[in-house]
Amino acid sequence: MEPITRITQNIDWITLVLLVSLILMVIAKKIFYTRFLNFIILPFNNKYIIMYNKKEKLFNWFHILLTVFQIINISLFLYLTWRAYSSPEIKVPNVTFFVILGFIFLFVLTKMFLQLGNGFIFGSYGTINELLFKKASYLNYSSIVLFLANILLSFVYINSMTVVLSAIVLFIIINIIGWVTVVRIHQKFISSYFFYFILYLCALEIAPLIIMGSFLK
Repeated sequence: MEPITRITQNIDWITLVLLVSLILMVIAKKIFYTRFLNFIILPFNNKYIIMYNKKEKLFNWFHILLTVFQIINISLFLYLTWRAYSSPEIKVPNVTFFVILGFIFLFVLTKMFLQLGNGFIFGSYGTINELLFKKASYLNYSSIVLFLANILLSFVYINSMTVVLSAIVLFIIINIIGWVTVVRIHQKFISSYFFYFILYLCALEIAPLIIMGSFLK
């Protein structure tokens, strides 16, 4: 009965978090309807990143709303995944979600400003801005998968590792599509700074995944 008790205690605040996520998505769709329609087909058609690549990139309200949506749902997914991995007798504190949320929020901000700062130093701010916008757009899109997974893990298939693994696979596939698109479009730029690109991948893309994996263990 312990797992049932634990889920009952968590359900109210998780519902609130999911509701906030849904509201963010609804606001983005309501205010930026045309942009939202282009965004929602992103993995199948790169019209979105072509149309909005040269203007209103990272610091646009549509992108900001979806980035907040992304951070919330990645944090909640990590929390629910940790809960699914934990044995029934171990209670994962609710505050863990907020710790994860704060960490990811600071990490995303720090990472973005470091990348933009490097672009400014190397005289390639515009290109870096475009690259980050494209990559972040796919990451924002993949967070929709996590949002759906969070709903399933919270209310339908509670603590289901099948849902967790399926969501992770879809999340990775969408972001691989994004990376392939970014590398293809910015192939010349990346080849010019190949060494720094490898350092970037190791330090700011691969290392965080390893840390998160170790954290869940």
